[in-house]
Amino acid sequence: MSGSIFGKHFTISTFGESHGPAIGVIIDGCPSNIPLSKEDIMKNMVRRKPGNAKIATSRKEDDDVEILSGLFEGKTTGTPICLMIRNTDHRSHNYDAIKDIYRPSHADYPYSMKYGNRDYRGGGRSSARETAARVAAGSIAMRFLEEMGIHFKAYTKALGPISVSDEEMNLNEISNNLLSMPHAVKAEEAINYIRQMKTEKDSIGGVIECQITGMPVGIGEPVFDRLDAILGQAIMSINAVKAFEVGSGIASAQMKGSEYNDTFYTHTAPQYGEKGHESHGFVGTHYKATPSIHKRTNHSGGILGGLSDGSPIVLRAHFKPTPSIAQTQHTINTHLENVDIAIEGRHDPTVVARAVVVVEAMAALAIADLLLQGATSKLEQVKAAYCK
Repeated sequence: MSGSIFGKHFTISTFGESHGPAIGVIIDGCPSNIPLSKEDIMKNMVRRKPGNAKIATSRKEDDDVEILSGLFEGKTTGTPICLMIRNTDHRSHNYDAIKDIYRPSHADYPYSMKYGNRDYRGGGRSSARETAARVAAGSIAMRFLEEMGIHFKAYTKALGPISVSDEEMNLNEISNNLLSMPHAVKAEEAINYIRQMKTEKDSIGGVIECQITGMPVGIGEPVFDRLDAILGQAIMSINAVKAFEVGSGIASAQMKGSEYNDTFYTHTAPQYGEKGHESHGFVGTHYKATPSIHKRTNHSGGILGGLSDGSPIVLRAHFKPTPSIAQTQHTINTHLENVDIAIEGRHDPTVVARAVVVVEAMAALAIADLLLQGATSKLEQVKAAYCK
């Protein structure tokens, strides 16, 4: 099976199946000497792992990450990093009754046609269980980018019909509720709506928004490896994502150029050096004023011509409803007979809350890769690395 590798310079290769003994990832191209601990990884694994029956499957996995290589005395070594996560709570017998049935809106049918076989236990390789490996790898990418001053903040923007407007958002609320929603009241409404869906044996989708701050100008390439294109590939590779937006996204199609265009302006900020001006709040001989470039709006979402422009990157991932529902549905089996199916077992009524950290992880992997790719774009950068 090809297609399990992402990246050109900071690469990941994930392995394993939902009901196999383990899943994992091999990271290649990670720079050496990045301070890293198991706790840096586990804090994000906790955000993704199942087990909270209020909003997710009751499958309980510790998602304990074993670091098998690439780390020594608290720092990355520059060699391949291998991370493994044991599967401990899989119940394969739950899938025996549907092993010959193509589940609606699952990968069962095309997977069988492509490979001539399929692991019916939880979807095998096509299961969202695989994203645990991505979060583990993305945690290392985020730790690397943190050293560069780049930070990620994702949250649930909408869940089913319940959404949080830009004016209502309070990012301080994200860590205060199970859905990572930036609004306390809307989060409680959404949790009640999830309960309703579980009672009705149904499921819902939603929207995750991610803000990336601290980006230097010029990350990305202007043609095929555009920053928005690579981010789109990364985010669209996540299970259940059906649409991707940057900045004003779809809404920009209905805007005029005079409304959409992000106009530039310069702002003079004090810098350490020479004597500054009293109006900047710095008096003395240690500061000088230098101009910095800003935008009055950010409809472009921090990306111009495929390159980062230094303002926050804003992206959104739209998730479909979880396809595994207990309602009776019409489908076919492997003998091409019309049958009915009601999918029993432990399934998420929505994947959105657990996918928040997955969006952060995949965005970090994309940016880490492009950051390393762009490190050779100027002669002076190459000289700085090799000429002493």
